[in-house]
Amino acid sequence: MKKALLFSPLTDKKIRCNLCAHACELKNGQLGICKVRKNIKGELYSLNYDKIAAIHTDPIEKKPLYHFQPASQSLSVATMGCNFNCKFCQNHSLSMVEDENQIFGEKKSPSQLIELSLKTNSKSISYTYTEPTVFFELMVETAKLAKENGLKNVMVTNGYMSREALEMIQPYLDAANIDLKAFNDNFYKKYCNGRLQPVLDTIARMKESGIWIELTTLLIPDLNTDEKEINGLINFILNLDEEIPWHVSRFFPHFKFLDTTATEITTITGFLKSAKKMGIKYLYGGNIMSDEWSDTYCPECKALLIKRSGYTTRIVNLSEGICKQCGTSIPGIWD
Repeated sequence: MKKALLFSPLTDKKIRCNLCAHACELKNGQLGICKVRKNIKGELYSLNYDKIAAIHTDPIEKKPLYHFQPASQSLSVATMGCNFNCKFCQNHSLSMVEDENQIFGEKKSPSQLIELSLKTNSKSISYTYTEPTVFFELMVETAKLAKENGLKNVMVTNGYMSREALEMIQPYLDAANIDLKAFNDNFYKKYCNGRLQPVLDTIARMKESGIWIELTTLLIPDLNTDEKEINGLINFILNLDEEIPWHVSRFFPHFKFLDTTATEITTITGFLKSAKKMGIKYLYGGNIMSDEWSDTYCPECKALLIKRSGYTTRIVNLSEGICKQCGTSIPGIWD
C-alpha cells in the first residue's frame, strides 16, 4: 500500500478523495468507486501503487497518438482499476475490480520503469490500458523521473480527473489521448457511471495548459451515433481548436455488449467526412483498415505527410513539423 495523494479529512475518520470527479466520501474501511483506493483509519491509501498488471513496448500510434513522436516506441504500463464502469470496456479484465483481493500485478518501482524504458529505446512512457488516474501516485513519481531522464510522458485517459490532479501532473505531462465517449450526459450516466461535463472540463484544461491532446470516440450503433449529438461533439472540438486530431473508432461486440452489432464502416467514414466539412483538419478512423483515414495530409497543399499501415509508420513529407511541399506548420510534438 501507498499513502495516497489528494484527499481531505472529514469527521469520524471519514475522508473525501479529491483525485477524480466522483469525489468519493469514504468511511473507515471503505473503498472508492475505483475499488483500488481505501480509507484506513482516516487516511487514504492506494492499493495498486506498484502492482503492474500490464507492461508492453508499443508504437506510439497505438495510443492512438498520430501527431506525437511518430514511429517511436512508448513503454506502456498499467495497474488494475478504473473510475468508470463502462459496459463496453475493451480491457475489462484489468479495469474492473470488485474486491481489493483481486488486485494483482508484478511489483515494479518508478526507477525500474525508467530503466526498462531506456533499455527498450522508448522515447516516452504511456500510462494506459486501464485508467491512469487511479494509479496516480505511481504515475506522478514515474513521470518526474522520466523528465529527469529525457523521456516524455503520455496519458491515455477517460478525462475524469479533478482539477487538483491535473494541476499536479501537468508539469510532467507532454501528451494525452482523451476518450470522449459521447456528447450526451445520459450516455455517461447509464453506460459508464460518470458524467460528461468533467470530461469536457479536463479536455479544455489540458488544451489551455499546453499539453498536446488528441481525442478518441468509439462509435457504438444507436447509442452515441445520433447526428445532432455528433455535430455537437464536433462543434465542441472546433470551439477549442480545429487542429486537435480526432480519432473515430469502430466498435466490435465486447464485455456486456456482446449482442450489439459492430459499427458499420460507412457510419465511421460518414461522420469523418462531416467533421472534415465542418472544419476539423486532422481526422483519423480506427479499426476500419483504411489508408485514407490513417494517413496524415497537409491541410493546405494536401501532400501526404505521414504514411501508416497498421502500426508501421513512415514519415514522407514532414521535417521538424513543417510540410516539405508548401512550408505549412503542422501541429504536434515531432522530436
